[in-house]
Amino acid sequence: MFNWLKYQKLYYIFSALLIIATIVGFVVYGLNLGIDFQGGSELSVTYQDQAPTTKLVEENLADFNFEDLTVRKAGRREVVIQVKSQNISEIQKDKVLSSLGELGELQKNSAGFESISPVVGKALESKTQTVVIFSVIAILLYISIAFSQISRPLPSWQYGFAALIALLHDVLIVLGVFIVLGVVAGIEINIPIVTALLIVFGYSVNDSVVVFDRIRENILHGSAHQFDKVVNESLSQTIVRSINTSFTTLLVLVALFIFGGTSLQYFALSLIVGIIAGTYSSLFLASPILVSWWRKKFNR
Repeated sequence: MFNWLKYQKLYYIFSALLIIATIVGFVVYGLNLGIDFQGGSELSVTYQDQAPTTKLVEENLADFNFEDLTVRKAGRREVVIQVKSQNISEIQKDKVLSSLGELGELQKNSAGFESISPVVGKALESKTQTVVIFSVIAILLYISIAFSQISRPLPSWQYGFAALIALLHDVLIVLGVFIVLGVVAGIEINIPIVTALLIVFGYSVNDSVVVFDRIRENILHGSAHQFDKVVNESLSQTIVRSINTSFTTLLVLVALFIFGGTSLQYFALSLIVGIIAGTYSSLFLASPILVSWWRKKFNR
């Protein structure tokens, strides 16, 4: 049987480097929040042929004097114009569309428009934080109750805490990727991406519970005095199942990322990164953490 725990220090170092990089990126650059959380307006148009360059669009819209204007291309023919913390009126929207039409022929009925007031954006941000906090608390309570019959060699709450560490690891990895994308490509964190993060919450915990459940079964049918051997055996019994499950899910998400269009592209990407991180953390972070706590408790 392969000794998965032999390299647990390497697992810790690798995860720590990724988490530190995310924290540094957050401190230096912050999160590039979309209009869902800051308020503002977003207008997207699709051209019949290739869309003009972002620089040309910005020059064309200069006379509107928008304070916080962002222009980006989505694919070869689509252009997205965003104005943060400022609502564009219907009259302004029609004038912008007319101005964009001067740069090329627009595809009929292709314009998409969304406007959110700054007050609503701040309310959404506050509610999102509340949902995340309650989700974390609920997950911790669930795992503690689910594993309450195990009191040796570690109490049940430590299983919940280890799963919580793995969950935070996964979310931070996803946020780190979007911090980089925000700096490099101007990609923003919006409601679909937050929804994907909540899905990652559930997927990460599910992966950890699968491994923990096998640890529980092996403890109840064997000796808890050799806890490291029990955990290693449990990892060997579940690793193929975990990887296969994640792989089949990733096949669907990769297809969604490639063919799902711009509205689903970054939603799919966040799930892809989250599932990869969740599979890794449930196998090589959450379980080794339990062993580290056991060794510390019993001076092994």
